[in-house]
Amino acid sequence: MRAMKKAICWRLFLCSFLFLESSSQDFGGQTQFICTSVPKDMDICAATLQNSVPGEDLKTTVMQLRETVLQQKETIMNQKETIRELTSKLARCESQSGAEPGDARAGGRKKEAGTKNTMGDVSRGPADTLTQLSQTLQSLKQRLENLEQFSRSNNSVQANSLKDLLQSKIDDLEKQVLSRVNSIEEGKPGLRNETEQRGRVESTLTSLHQRITDLEKGQRENRPLDKFQLTFPLRTNYMYAKVKKSLPEMYALTVCMWLKSNASPGVGTPFSYAVPGQANELVLIEWGNNPMEILINDKVAKLPFLINDGKWHHICVTWTTRDGVWEAFQDGVKRGSGENLAPYHPIKPQGLLILGQEQDTLGGGFDATQAFVGDLANFHIWDRKLSVGEIYNLATCSSKAQVGNVFAWMETSLDIYGGASKWTFEACRQLN
Repeated sequence: MRAMKKAICWRLFLCSFLFLESSSQDFGGQTQFICTSVPKDMDICAATLQNSVPGEDLKTTVMQLRETVLQQKETIMNQKETIRELTSKLARCESQSGAEPGDARAGGRKKEAGTKNTMGDVSRGPADTLTQLSQTLQSLKQRLENLEQFSRSNNSVQANSLKDLLQSKIDDLEKQVLSRVNSIEEGKPGLRNETEQRGRVESTLTSLHQRITDLEKGQRENRPLDKFQLTFPLRTNYMYAKVKKSLPEMYALTVCMWLKSNASPGVGTPFSYAVPGQANELVLIEWGNNPMEILINDKVAKLPFLINDGKWHHICVTWTTRDGVWEAFQDGVKRGSGENLAPYHPIKPQGLLILGQEQDTLGGGFDATQAFVGDLANFHIWDRKLSVGEIYNLATCSSKAQVGNVFAWMETSLDIYGGASKWTFEACRQLN
């Protein structure tokens, strides 16, 4: 009897051990040993499982945990699928938006990259572009009429043939402008290529400007080299003249010139002198609704000039580094003075002097809104302060008038760019 009980208990031990060992492996717990008495005819393992409360609880817990794991796994798979779909849609949206011409981000990049181009006009809408083209054509027609008068007075067959050629080119340009108007009115299908179209038209205009300039040279073959004026007919950022030599270091200066303009608002920048590290070393500018200003080392003095009436005016500005004293003269008469304009700062050498544009960087960074529009002549610079009498002689075109000892007005001293043209200077002839 004792042997039988030992056998039964042994079987019970093995059965319980196997079940609890399995449970302990699932949960990482400690193994328990249970020995329970059962009836003689009952299956020992079944009775053990039936009477073992801890084992039943563990089994139930295992099943619940397995069910939870399966549900969480299914949820995770669904979420992964959703993430893949959203990622795919986002990639498609980004690729489509990158290709669209009106994409906000693409437009932002263009705006950041294209603010200033020294060889192209400022960005503008179709209406502004057509206005500029119309002004250009009007300027060319005016110059053509002057050539016609010259040809009639000289009875030149060659001049007549060249006049006909220029008239043909102007007609072609007018057709291009009309074509652009039609494309805008027909739903604007060609606006995507507006930059390219404008580039072609402006290239043709520049070529035509140069051809007219070459023809005009025939009118001044016998003219003295200093009897000329520069004309900047349009507010662009590619018309300018560059002085071939730099300025020396100066502790005083006088700048004088003749100007004629009716541009509004502001005549723009007659000249700017930039040096390495300082774009506004010496600048004369009338921009927007501000009065004309002289800048020295980025310090500003407002000048009492009123010149945008379409008539010739002679202006001079004197300055000395001692206390920064300055004086302003218009048409030979002193109009204003002041001090503390960049005191004890000498004008630096080895810079670049530009007529007609304001430099944001050395030799570039031109902004069309600050460009000079009008005529400029007899631009001279001295490294000293001229007297009132000397300035009056310049303003009245006296034979006693001196020329600048730093820069003197000579055609051979300038390089002309972008269609700015040279004409015979008329202001002094009218005064005399």
